[in-house]
Amino acid sequence: MSNSSRLSFALTLTDGTVIATVGEAAVYFAGLAPEQRDEGHWTIAIRMLNNALKEPTYLRTATMSLQTALVLEGILASPPPLDGH
Repeated sequence: MSNSSRLSFALTLTDGTVIATVGEAAVYFAGLAPEQRDEGHWTIAIRMLNNALKEPTYLRTATMSLQTALVLEGILASPPPLDGH
């Protein structure tokens, strides 16, 4: 897995930013203030992405953890469409 690897689904933020790759997620995490990174939902999202880098089967869980963190922050524009709908 590399920075260009696609997340399980793209996430669009309220400001129009799209996070679609592992690298974009990592850049987003790097931009968080230290006190934000210490919050539980961000800690979990970062940990899950690190796990996915070591074991690609964790990628869906990592994407969902990032989605959850973004929802809790109130900055996810809308949930992605369900597969096949």
